[in-house]
Amino acid sequence: MNKNNYALIMAGGVGSRFWPVSRTEYPKQFIDFFGIGKTLIQSTYDRFLKICPPENIFIVTNEIYTDIIKTQLPDIQDNQILAEPIMRNTAPCIAYGSMKISELNPDAVIVVAPSDHTIADLDSFVAAIEESLEAAAQNDCLITLGIKPSRPDTGYGYIQYVDNTLASDPRIHKVKLFTEKPNLELAKSFIQSGDFLWNAGIFIWSAKAINNAFHKHLPEMHEIFQSGLSLYNTLKESAFISDAYQQCTNISIDFGIMEKANNVYVLPADFGWSDLGTWASIYDMAEKDYVGNAVIPSEKVMMFDSSNCMVNVPKDKLVILQGLHDYIVVESNNILLVCPRSEEQSVKQIVADIKSKHGAKFI
Repeated sequence: MNKNNYALIMAGGVGSRFWPVSRTEYPKQFIDFFGIGKTLIQSTYDRFLKICPPENIFIVTNEIYTDIIKTQLPDIQDNQILAEPIMRNTAPCIAYGSMKISELNPDAVIVVAPSDHTIADLDSFVAAIEESLEAAAQNDCLITLGIKPSRPDTGYGYIQYVDNTLASDPRIHKVKLFTEKPNLELAKSFIQSGDFLWNAGIFIWSAKAINNAFHKHLPEMHEIFQSGLSLYNTLKESAFISDAYQQCTNISIDFGIMEKANNVYVLPADFGWSDLGTWASIYDMAEKDYVGNAVIPSEKVMMFDSSNCMVNVPKDKLVILQGLHDYIVVESNNILLVCPRSEEQSVKQIVADIKSKHGAKFI
């Protein structure tokens, strides 16, 4: 296993679309949605053990989740947990992680990935990451993985690519355009064109390439984190980061760098990827009965004349559903949500309204 391979797993989100199961104090990355005995972050960590030495896997998260991470990932050392004092989107956390890793190993090649995705074909995933790491080690480029779309989905961002490829790897194409979530007609045209991919939010680059990209495209942020070079991986790191984050703008890596840089490439891939962004994505992946009901767990849920429902309730709760079709039924933390599947995108706004009316205790 290549000692220069590193992974930076982003685990700081609150997953409000999965409320009430996902709560601010215990968000979705720490939950076992499918009853498989592993949470999403545990599954993500296990995937990267096939790619990086265990000491080269770093978790960046909000500081309120460090104890959960230590419990769920007991092999992770304190130095491998990057605790953010406040949420500032993905650019600051990647700047922090890249600087910290480059101080440990200037020749590092880093894969950055969310903690809450699912992968059906592990072998294909590992092969795609290893191919990208090798290309990133040999070229001054920023690589992202693009998923070959199976449908005109309006819930994903898209990447358009051109025929130009890396000289060292003809499968890795130069990116022409990043597009945010399109409407249905536009998504259909993307699929028909054949040169668009879903944006998986998984990035691969050398520490040198990404630090140079920050210097060029987000110079103020680069300067903030560069000023702490002598403090990374020391006892003074935490205090420095606490101050640094107060100075950072809230900006994503996509908008801050990937959409601006001229050395961005994409590897088209297909490994059964889902970003688990909504209850619909859980429903799509879950086992269903003969009328399309996905019930997790199913021990004490009884369905009568009901179909195509997504049900997630405590395993000791007796639940009877009669005459319900195409609904989401979720109970957790003494909160019950009943919502048509067609309106699940409103859950995030519902959470905001609840916070406004009742405060943060239910969020």
